Amino acid sequence: MTDKLFDDDDELFGEPISVYTRQQAIEDGTLVDVSSVAKEAGFRYPVAVTRAVWAAIEDIPKDSGQDVQGRLWDILFMLNMEIHRRTAGKGPVIFYKIIMDRTTTHEKTLELKAVIGPGDDPSPVITIMLPEED
Repeated sequence: MTDKLFDDDDELFGEPISVYTRQQAIEDGTLVDVSSVAKEAGFRYPVAVTRAVWAAIEDIPKDSGQDVQGRLWDILFMLNMEIHRRTAGKGPVIFYKIIMDRTTTHEKTLELKAVIGPGDDPSPVITIMLPEED
């Protein structure tokens, strides 16, 4: 005898009205796949950033000496450092900050949220977003 009242979620909730996959989000530009750079930075799982994070990466002050690849690398490197700094059991969401621009007069930081969870299948994926994004 089983303790379950329903065999699957569709039986309990009905068929989904709409399904928006991670792959569709990457194809339409809602997410930007950065997995190739993330792999170089030591990540084992696919990584994507939201369009808003990508816009922040591309917002480079003139004559700053920065570039998109360097900023992306910094975001991934700092996330990797935060993952390794944490102890087990802290959950699937990590908040962290990164310095995006530093001059002698000011420092621009960006707060980020990284979420690890299943992608379009049960395999884990990482999504980096702004704290207010889901």
